[in-house]
Amino acid sequence: MPVKLVTIQEDILKDNNEMSKMLRARYAESGTFVVNLMSSPGAGKTSTIIETVKRLGDDIKAAVIEGDVTSTVDAEKMDEVGIPVVQINTGGSCHIDSAMIEQTLDTFDATPFDLVIVENVGNLVCPAEFEVGEDVRVMILSVPEGHDKPKKYPLMFTETEACILNKMDLLPYTDFDMDEFEKSVKSLNPKTTIFPVSMKTGEGLDPWVAWLRERVLAKKG
Repeated sequence: MPVKLVTIQEDILKDNNEMSKMLRARYAESGTFVVNLMSSPGAGKTSTIIETVKRLGDDIKAAVIEGDVTSTVDAEKMDEVGIPVVQINTGGSCHIDSAMIEQTLDTFDATPFDLVIVENVGNLVCPAEFEVGEDVRVMILSVPEGHDKPKKYPLMFTETEACILNKMDLLPYTDFDMDEFEKSVKSLNPKTTIFPVSMKTGEGLDPWVAWLRERVLAKKG
């Protein structure tokens, strides 16, 4: 019986990866750069997206595919500041997958945009297992969550090209060990880039936005 369970999981991931390839081909034609943004709940995905799109400016047309189990709260925040957004309610699923993204394309044309950010459902486990046609995977960790998260959720840190460490303004009030955090992240993924930031104060945002801008423009051509 346990063997059957493993086989089903492999089939699901295989099917998802095939769908992800189809999405990438579609985005390649339009030059649309796609970010799969992942974090635990409350780490600051929505505020990061809003501030990032604001700083990228009008020369980069950005949109958001918003993932949530049931609500539209974060999508409404995007809409309030004028960011084009489409909502995916996963109906209890703890992640977004490629089939969900493909279904949104029937009503949400991503091709006019230079950048599409997929705000994944908040958790540090299963979103890292499912591709969504992205060019890069970025995760956000907040200082109050602790420096030990790379050791507890290694796949998330292994699978991401960039790690945004948010809420740096709270660092003096916690026992977060920056050296230990960086050591743990780099041991899992030496190529990842860590961006210590504070969405509250704006600290550290420019290097992150510059990193993203460079990749968006490279694909846009």
